Amino acid sequence: MDTKIIVTTSQRPSDECVKLAHVAAERLGGVFVQRAKMSLAKIRDEYGVPFVVVAKSGELVLDSDDGEFFFHPSMAHVRIKNLRHGASDHLIEALGAERGMSILDCTLGLGSDAIVESFSVGEMGHVVGLEASPVIFGVVRFGLAHYAGENDAVTSAMRRVEVVHADYMDYLASLPDDSFDAVYFDPMFRHPLTKSASMHPLRAFADMRPLSHEAVREALRVARHRVVMKENSMSREFERLGFAEFVGGKYSKIRFGVMRK
Repeated sequence: MDTKIIVTTSQRPSDECVKLAHVAAERLGGVFVQRAKMSLAKIRDEYGVPFVVVAKSGELVLDSDDGEFFFHPSMAHVRIKNLRHGASDHLIEALGAERGMSILDCTLGLGSDAIVESFSVGEMGHVVGLEASPVIFGVVRFGLAHYAGENDAVTSAMRRVEVVHADYMDYLASLPDDSFDAVYFDPMFRHPLTKSASMHPLRAFADMRPLSHEAVREALRVARHRVVMKENSMSREFERLGFAEFVGGKYSKIRFGVMRK
């Protein structure tokens, strides 16, 4: 993303909030702007940017005309609760995730899937989440490191996710064969299923490229056991890329395609 990154604070910020804004600006390669009495819309207009990173009490928020984007574990809480009570999870089933496994999550996004993956592989496992967008990377990395989950299991799972700012093609190319047990892709759907408040703003900052054959080939080289892709259950992407094995509920709008080594 070539857009200049502007970082500011909430109005009447605490010293801690100002410090967070300065740290975020430095880590994101952005510019800190004193909020004063300016509205966020005025800051965006004055600096000619589509969004502003706002340091609030204990969190970073992306503010744009499309709404706000901020870190939240979303359904990860419920999914982990279900797993702890012996229920299954379609993603975990598709990945074949077990304690001690290593998973490369190539499209971190909101981080919800990576949290569930981290819980499933446990303390002896390893989950690396890649995020190409610098602002999504910054917001989600901060959230995973500081957000307090509903219980210790969720919080521990969040803290164990290793977040890397990288394009997945570059990162995959840098790895030797059989580096991870499984590789996972959750590209932005070609045809979105929802217009939810959380997903709509994300699309403005996310990597919108469709998954390529080259990416799948590289993932198969890097994975010891399997490559998994998440998509709309009616998507033609599975057929285009050669996924022929699927995991998902009969009436689910989401499907996981699996390629085994």
